[in-house]
Amino acid sequence: MKLRLVPVLITSLLSAMLLFGGFFLYRQFALQEPLQKIVTGFEGVNTSHISINRDEVTLKLDLQPGTNLRDLVSYVSKEGKSVIEGRKLKLDVEQNSSELLDDYWDKAMFSVAEAMESRKYTIIPTELDRLKQQNTEFKDVIASTDIDDNNVYVSLSNGKESKFIILPRKPATLGVWNNA
Repeated sequence: MKLRLVPVLITSLLSAMLLFGGFFLYRQFALQEPLQKIVTGFEGVNTSHISINRDEVTLKLDLQPGTNLRDLVSYVSKEGKSVIEGRKLKLDVEQNSSELLDDYWDKAMFSVAEAMESRKYTIIPTELDRLKQQNTEFKDVIASTDIDDNNVYVSLSNGKESKFIILPRKPATLGVWNNA
């Protein structure tokens, strides 16, 4: 039996195109597009880019000042449950920050880190307010905090610019180094 080269190559090429094309269309229209509609439908989301791989769904977001991150995560987790399906939801928020907000966060970071380390999350809003009272330069900064099972969300805004910080409640643990 002699196989002809051209029909075998054409059949192989068409099969590969159908396989990979079908996979791409499935990802685009069955996974990413519905999740894109869910995310952009949330109030406060300017733009979003979604990346889905085997273990995690990454949302790259541009948010308006004052957007509630905890509500956004809850909404996307609930409405996009069929798409997320056991994958880890990861947010990558584009920072539209200013020097004032960066300075505010730099000064608050030690107190926030201490509260996170000791797992006394109620200290965070108190420390952020205390910092505002101690420094008059921060009087226009609006700081809000939220918490869920996985993260602590800190939002800083001055009305025009915003800074969003997502702090995991379960910090990464260091393992034993092989070369130690």
